Amino acid sequence: MVSPVTHRFTAAERALRTAAPNELVDAVRRVLVERYAAVAVELLMADYGLTVLQPVSGGREPLSVYDSAAGRAFGAQEPYIEPAGGGRVRAHLPVTVRGDRLGVLSVTLPEDEERDADTDAEVSGVLGELSEIAQVLGHEVVVAERATDLYLRARRRDRLTLAAEMQWQLLPARSGTGPGYALGAQLEPAYAVHGDNFDWSATADRLTLYVSNGMGEGTEAALLTNLAVNALRNARRAGLPIADQAALADQAVHAHYGGRSYLSVLMLDVELATGRAQVVDAGSPRLLRLRAGTVERVGFEAQLPLGMFEETDYAAQPFRVEPGDRLVFVSDGVHAVASPAGEAYGDVALARAISSTRLLPAAEVPRAVLRELTGHRGGRVPQDDALVVCLDWHGR
Repeated sequence: MVSPVTHRFTAAERALRTAAPNELVDAVRRVLVERYAAVAVELLMADYGLTVLQPVSGGREPLSVYDSAAGRAFGAQEPYIEPAGGGRVRAHLPVTVRGDRLGVLSVTLPEDEERDADTDAEVSGVLGELSEIAQVLGHEVVVAERATDLYLRARRRDRLTLAAEMQWQLLPARSGTGPGYALGAQLEPAYAVHGDNFDWSATADRLTLYVSNGMGEGTEAALLTNLAVNALRNARRAGLPIADQAALADQAVHAHYGGRSYLSVLMLDVELATGRAQVVDAGSPRLLRLRAGTVERVGFEAQLPLGMFEETDYAAQPFRVEPGDRLVFVSDGVHAVASPAGEAYGDVALARAISSTRLLPAAEVPRAVLRELTGHRGGRVPQDDALVVCLDWHGR
């Protein structure tokens, strides 16, 4: 016999899976009102800058990621309960898909429902069910984005430039987890990016990560980055090693631009079972490693950027990551940015920022480092993209 708890969760899951792409919020609201006695239901999406949570349905001001109850649930990636007045409580539930943090589902409930849901030992009962429903909602949102702009519009606090639109559509998830690793990345200025990019892909055996910086500005930089990243993906999906991936992408960029434009890239390919890796360093992105409390820059043999010369040969260097390592990749818009006095941010300040954020999860580190970078810049409008990618290696 199916229990009432299982039945109502199944009903919620079915409602989401059968809803039209643009009606997911309405579907989850109806089922939570009917089955869970919810008083109000709202889906909040994290904006591109990861600074606010914006309601998909509109009608209210965005909530700060830093100092709101919903932001607390988003940052900690745990349900958070707050009083809602009138004998009610509001549950804020992270909406996350395989480590990629999309936003928060806020559900207002009668207080006695919350008491059934929250125990000292663990999140269970109603709250546990709602957390599972939030995860199902996240998966459905990712699929629905192929068919509607509703959720993508909710992610933007301001209008994107055309170049930024092209870049964000090219990017993978900004955070993710897998067996033995956790990833986080952030690109700024979020609404007017130029040529910086990151890309990553995992299989059962390997994790591949690219951090790139295309020359130029605006749509020209975005077009260059799109060509190079898709060339790298094409070679990667053909099963080629990273040195050959770099060589084929180099040919594609040079064939189109004839050496007038090129792209710097740092490529990492890690064997998940052992931590043995191969690296191609073709340009300006840098890698710093936090190991046993010490931050140091990791240098590799410098090779030519992709597309600078015709038919460049690339060689992969051996590298190894150990359990407990934190690898932080940055573009030149981070390490070379100048203060009002003209002082470059540099490796020393970067090492300090990495040390000060050592207790944060990988998904939170890029945002924290970029906040420190904003302070160094003195609040001035950035003149270049700033990209930070953090990889925590736990090992299997």
